[in-house]
Amino acid sequence: MVRIFNHYLHRRTLQQIFFDVGLIILALLGVVISQGEQAGQIIPFAASHGLSLAGCMFVINSATGFYQHVHNRSLTESCARGLLALLIALPLAYGIFSLLPADSGYRELLTFAAMGAVAAVLAHRVYAAHSSIQSQAKTKVLIFGSGEAAKTVGSTLKAADPHVHILGYFAGPNETQPEVARTELIEPQGSLTETALKLGVDEIVVALSERRGGSMPLRQLLDCKLYGIKVVDIATHFEKTLAQIKISHVNAGWLVFGDGFNQGVVRTAVKRISDVLFSSLILLLTLPIMLLTAVAVKLESRGPVFYRQERVGLNGRQFKVIKFRSMRTDAEKDGKPRWASKNDDRVTRVGRFIRRVRIDELPQLFNVLKGEMSLVGPRPERQFFVDELVTKIPYYAVRHSVKPGVTGWAQVRYEYGSTVEDSIEKLQYDLYYVKNHTLFLDLLILLETVAVVLTGKGAR
Repeated sequence: MVRIFNHYLHRRTLQQIFFDVGLIILALLGVVISQGEQAGQIIPFAASHGLSLAGCMFVINSATGFYQHVHNRSLTESCARGLLALLIALPLAYGIFSLLPADSGYRELLTFAAMGAVAAVLAHRVYAAHSSIQSQAKTKVLIFGSGEAAKTVGSTLKAADPHVHILGYFAGPNETQPEVARTELIEPQGSLTETALKLGVDEIVVALSERRGGSMPLRQLLDCKLYGIKVVDIATHFEKTLAQIKISHVNAGWLVFGDGFNQGVVRTAVKRISDVLFSSLILLLTLPIMLLTAVAVKLESRGPVFYRQERVGLNGRQFKVIKFRSMRTDAEKDGKPRWASKNDDRVTRVGRFIRRVRIDELPQLFNVLKGEMSLVGPRPERQFFVDELVTKIPYYAVRHSVKPGVTGWAQVRYEYGSTVEDSIEKLQYDLYYVKNHTLFLDLLILLETVAVVLTGKGAR
């Protein structure tokens, strides 16, 4: 994992991005070299248009989910995503290079080279999504602990990152009843430091079930770090592996004294400016869709087109969120608030469609322009549910330290939920966002939101 602007990215993701950019540059470079004496004249055009195309391909591949690490995606689905990306990227490449001077003899060559590079990039993305990972170097991880916490670390690592090789579990001094299989326990070869060096460990995850009474050999862990072995605690492990802050394995001290949770005047100003610019642009582009949706909602059932409801925003202040109405007008006729469920029978036919593709959320852009919401942030919740969840879930109120968002890290990472357990899972993503939010992470979330809309992931 590599940390960029406070957000953890897989090294393989960066390798994929650099490979795609390199492939486009090499294709255009081949055209430049073939022109001989005219090469110097072509280079400025090839460089500027090539970088523009590479940036567009990054957006397209991100939006279609090719940079996400999904292990259960079928070949058919990957091919469908690749075809969709190709239908967007080929005309885009043609359009970018058609802007070259018309009287130049190299415009056609550069255009065909760019289109060929785009096709090659997408073919490689489909191939890479299903190629064998056995030949790739894996990070060797030793889990320090053998209790329930260590077992959880092992299971999440196996599920989340196929490029990790878990060497086994090294039991702590006071752990006499291991929760992991005996065959997975590492036989000590001297001290923890000596064992780690002999096994060639790259990283140690400290997941002891008992840390009192000398259970934490700090000197040995420090020696491991001095020998170049990464040492992380369990909370940091979950943060970088799952992009979550697991509330079951975190304490207030870790949140207070660790890095992150930086709001700042500059960050707030930049976020506000980007909110206004992007919201205005999206409203302009989606205006025809919003008009058609308003007509469809009105034709299907009696009642208002828009749905307004009190929600809790920044620092606990209430505001009225606005959305397209997707439920019957008598959805809560008994006056009792109810969670919206995945296949809620109160949802109308039009409502089911607009919820699936997130069109019902578009009017919230007006809340963004008013300053009540941001484009990216935790989902705003009703006061009734907030009061309930604050008493049941530790750190729930932390999510109100930033503006709520139209989309967010929890929305793109976790399917729609309607229980307290679901709220806990989503809170763990929200806490990660509040701790690490930057403009870079906001842009990634917006790109993943496009992928969610295109694939119907997490449909409600």
